[in-house]
Parts: sequence; structure tokens; C-alpha cells
Amino acid sequence: MRYAVSHATTLEYAAPVQLAQFNVRLRPASWPGQQVSDYALALDPGPAQVTDGDGGYYVNETRFSLREPISRLRIDSRFVVEREALPFYVTAASGPVLSDLRERAMRLPDLSALGPASYIFASPLAAPERDIALWSSGFLSDAMPVMDAGRALMTAIHDQFAYDSGATAADTPPIEAFHARHGVCQDFSHIMIIAARAHGIPAAYVSGYLRTLPPPGQARLVGVDAMHAWVNLWCGEELGWVGFDPTNAILADTDHVFIGMGRDYSDVAPLDGTFRGSSQQTMLFSVDVAPLD
Repeated sequence: MRYAVSHATTLEYAAPVQLAQFNVRLRPASWPGQQVSDYALALDPGPAQVTDGDGGYYVNETRFSLREPISRLRIDSRFVVEREALPFYVTAASGPVLSDLRERAMRLPDLSALGPASYIFASPLAAPERDIALWSSGFLSDAMPVMDAGRALMTAIHDQFAYDSGATAADTPPIEAFHARHGVCQDFSHIMIIAARAHGIPAAYVSGYLRTLPPPGQARLVGVDAMHAWVNLWCGEELGWVGFDPTNAILADTDHVFIGMGRDYSDVAPLDGTFRGSSQQTMLFSVDVAPLD
């Protein structure tokens, strides 16, 4: 599948703010089965300085600053992406059992942004939660292969939690969404990450997009009206990272467009920054992932 992806963000301030500095994480990082072309980022007003580089984890980051006071900022990100289907050897695989997986991850001599050891331990927005660990122990066991464990986790979240776009905010703790049994893709991904790590599974937060309109005869996936989130689980040396989407209870495949991967949302947030002033900020956005084939 080939898609044209467009993402427009508008920030509006009740009164002008000064010395604004922003970090944008919208340029897709390289990922197996995905080819990106024609990436363009437009900023209005134009910044005094723009720097492209790597984020703290597996994500591209554009940093820019605005010296003049602003009351409005428009950010437009566009690119074309080609997505290949997951190979059969991944969808049909089982992977190592959980009792063996953590030891493999810790033994692997890889401290890069894709090394599994970085995704076993607590992170700022995905701290250990006893209630989530106990809940997931009801259907996970040390003898379970990791692919089966991933499917069991995402299916349980999909079946037991209600998607509600107004239920939580970006800073809602995962345990609150867990106890309320509702939330959005960010909440479901954090809950799955906390549960997976409690059982020794390296788990990462993925920021990306979903196809806007489904193929004929298929249901529209949940979460397409904004950036989407899902979970990558490290499934051993042979399989590597495999994407599990708990919002839709499917593996991340041709409907999913990968942007970046971190320990939790804070590592791959599409936009953050600072400014001088106390003005109220309003954010508006629109996302479109349009098939080209």
C-alpha cells in the first residue's frame, strides 16, 4: 500500500508569547517494510533556526526557535509512504517463551535505541503498577510464547476497555485509565507496556498513523482521526520488534505507518516545547492518510 500522509497542527495563543522553542517529531524513522519519500515540513511563521537530528530514542526530531512574539503557529508535515505486508514468518511465529525472553534481552550486547534492554524497565509515563501486573497475570504465564502473550494482552485490552476520545488527556496516568476501563490509544498502549514489562517482555511505545478510510467491505479502524499509538514487543533475536495494536486487537501491518519508538509517549510526542509568557494555548490538528493505490 502507498499512502499520502498529511498532518496539520495549529497552535493559537490568547496573547503573544515570546522566545518560543519547539521539538517536532513527525518525520518517519526508518522501519522494516516501510519506504518514505518526499517528506516536507512547513512552519509558519518561519523560525530563526531549524535543526534536524535524532531524538533520545528511536525517533527523528526537528528543533526550532522563534525570536519574535507569536500568537499563532502552523506546522504542516507531509510525505508519501509505501507499506509492505508483514511476512508470513512473523504472523505465524511463536517466539521464545517468557521465562527465556528477559534473559535473552539482557544478554544481547546492544545499547542502541533499538536494543531491547532499554525497554524492560520503568519509564516516566509507564511506571510499574501492581494492579496492572496482577490483572495481566490472569492470562500470561512464564511458559507462554511471546507472540501468544502479545496477542493475549492486546485482545484483553480491546475486549475489556472502551475507546472514549474524551475520557482522558495526554497527561492522564495510565493507572487511572486502567481503573476506569476506558481511554484512547495512548492509554491502552501504556497499559499494555506496563503489563508486558511486568512479565519481562521488552515493550516500546510507537507513534504513528492509521489508514484514514478502510478497504471496501472492511470496518474503519479506531483511532484514525489523530496520530495513533501501538506497542512494539521485542520477540527474540529472530523476530525482533513486532507491533501489536491493542486499540484494534491487530498486529501493526499495512494500515499502520510508523513514525518513531520510545519508552513511552514522552519520548515520541509529536510536539513539545517552551515559551515565555502565561497565555492560554489551544491546539488544533488534522490528519489524513490517503491511499494512492
